[in-house]
Amino acid sequence: MAVAYRALIVTRPTEYDELLGRHGTRQQVEFFLQQRGRDLTQVDERHALQSKAVQAVASAIPIDWRRTSLTRNDLDRWMFGPEDVIIAVGQDGLVANVAKYLDGQPVIGVNPDPRRNPGVLARHAADDVADLLAQLERGALAIEPRAMVEVTTDDGQSLRALNEIFIGHPTHQSARYTIEVDGQSEQQSSSGMLIGTGTGSTGWCASVHRERAVEWELPDRTSTDLAWFVREAWPSASTGTALTSGRLTAGRLTVRCESDALTAFGDGIETDSIELTWGQHVTIGLATQRLMLV
Repeated sequence: MAVAYRALIVTRPTEYDELLGRHGTRQQVEFFLQQRGRDLTQVDERHALQSKAVQAVASAIPIDWRRTSLTRNDLDRWMFGPEDVIIAVGQDGLVANVAKYLDGQPVIGVNPDPRRNPGVLARHAADDVADLLAQLERGALAIEPRAMVEVTTDDGQSLRALNEIFIGHPTHQSARYTIEVDGQSEQQSSSGMLIGTGTGSTGWCASVHRERAVEWELPDRTSTDLAWFVREAWPSASTGTALTSGRLTAGRLTVRCESDALTAFGDGIETDSIELTWGQHVTIGLATQRLMLV
């Protein structure tokens, strides 16, 4: 029996969409940009490229497939099914945004503007989609599993991310906690910590890694290792700076919250977070789920 696939086209609003939502009319958008020394030319161009890519993807979906369009803001409310095929049209970050809500569904990243977007995760052109979906139906689609990182609290809450998880104060000011990793523990005060994957090694973790004189390399994109960094650890009579970075090849990192309120969020989406209270324990490690990247 053939699988009844459902194609989910995922996008995020373009700059033009956001400006139009804020200012109401195209004329007001143009006036706003002119006041800041810009014009609509590039904004229109990027919007047109996105629209063209979305139309091409929609046309490539087989006629007997079900289909739905979602925006990034819909993801945390959507019930994904095993029959779903996700087609993310936009920048690489959109693939990361959808990854944490999935459980084995294939993801096709479509890059509408290769001149501006790196295409690390959104690696396909819209014109490739028809052939990729045909390969999927034949069972011949090439999939690259990508590791994800997960934070779990002692009261059962959890959150996954493709690139990295941040734990710290919501305003990024000093956070107090005790960290335990590789059989060692230390009480710290810092501006938070990052725990990232091989995919995240090209992003936020790469920036921190370049600033540290560490001998170890970041995990590559298909690795199941995790890299972790403490940001700006403060030395004092009660807090230390010995455990500030490392590479997890197995096991998990544990944090005991010693501030009134900390937060944990993934892939830069602060609105989708776990709030941590004083005395709460969280563990961070490799998630069992993988992003199935086409």
